[in-house]
Amino acid sequence: MLDFLRPDLAELAAYQAHPGGPTIAGPLDRLDTNECPYDLGGALKGKLAQLFQDEMESNRYPGGDHGALKGAIAAYVNESCSALANGTVPPIGPERISVGNGSDELIRSLLIATCLGDRGRILVATPTFSMYGILAQTLGIGVETVERNPETFEIDVEAARRAIAAPAEQPIRVVWVVHPNSPTANALTSHELSWLRGLPKHILVVIDEAYFEFSQQTLVGELAARPNWVVLRTFSKAFRLAAARVGYAIGHPDTIAVLEKVRLPYNLPTFSQAAAQVALACRRDLLGVISETIQERQRLLQELSAIAGMRIWKSQANFIYGRLQRSDRSEAPDEAMAALTARLKQEGTLIRHTGGGLRITVGSPEENARTVERMRRLVPEFSA
Repeated sequence: MLDFLRPDLAELAAYQAHPGGPTIAGPLDRLDTNECPYDLGGALKGKLAQLFQDEMESNRYPGGDHGALKGAIAAYVNESCSALANGTVPPIGPERISVGNGSDELIRSLLIATCLGDRGRILVATPTFSMYGILAQTLGIGVETVERNPETFEIDVEAARRAIAAPAEQPIRVVWVVHPNSPTANALTSHELSWLRGLPKHILVVIDEAYFEFSQQTLVGELAARPNWVVLRTFSKAFRLAAARVGYAIGHPDTIAVLEKVRLPYNLPTFSQAAAQVALACRRDLLGVISETIQERQRLLQELSAIAGMRIWKSQANFIYGRLQRSDRSEAPDEAMAALTARLKQEGTLIRHTGGGLRITVGSPEENARTVERMRRLVPEFSA
């Protein structure tokens, strides 16, 4: 490794995002990255093309304050919170929102704002979204891990308490959770929430709600009373804008002000800002497909659970988590699940082998039918 490079980075592996699929005769079913199976559609794409033609100046830098987009996001957040709440929820204003180039940029900005310069470490409960740990390591920030219950995937709260209380030169400053978790698709329990609510105010709690539109569970209503909480959301899933890379953070104005300081000045392209605003304006049409996703999720849960050699857990997201089982009900090794994943890829279905199991995105009815048929044929071979 070259002398001017940090030697600790030699131990890291580059994140392999959405690896290319095989060359096959039929359709390729991409059920490995939790994307929406449907594109924006001709009318919305036409509207964006018209905006690009008539209003966007490609020789000018994008707007740096994201004011219009923040206002539209605030309106959506308030509308969705009001629809779910039994009582009054304090409204979210644009001053409580920061927009990033995907949630990944916001994760990195939060790490810079809290832990950089040997100020602290982060805590994650594995298995979970890998980018929290990966981005922390690229910044030289320590990562403390605790396990989850192997049956329910609930965080080992007692282990987390011990980790936070343990004397250390670099204390834990940030706790990361996903609600519902990826890859295991389970939402936070009342026990986990009680622990998070009891954490001291010098620890930042980041709640990633990337799958909010599918779970319809949010903690945004608690932000007014919890200045040390931040909620992350994305346009990459339910809003079908994975290619545009738009994420947003909701939090205390002081936290948001710091995120605005540490982000890059022109972090979100003009086209991405416009795409997110158009998606929000057309959200009733775009989010109308969620009911189909939930129906297909239930269908997948039932049909995959019926396959001998598969154990499937309940899901509150747009994906399903499962593991191979031997005939004696013991778990098959990771090697068997990796081999099954590779074989499915050869046949035209991409799923993700991660967190000691298989994460399968809920696709279109046609994609799901092909996946179930292939799993029925192949699972007995790899779980025997």
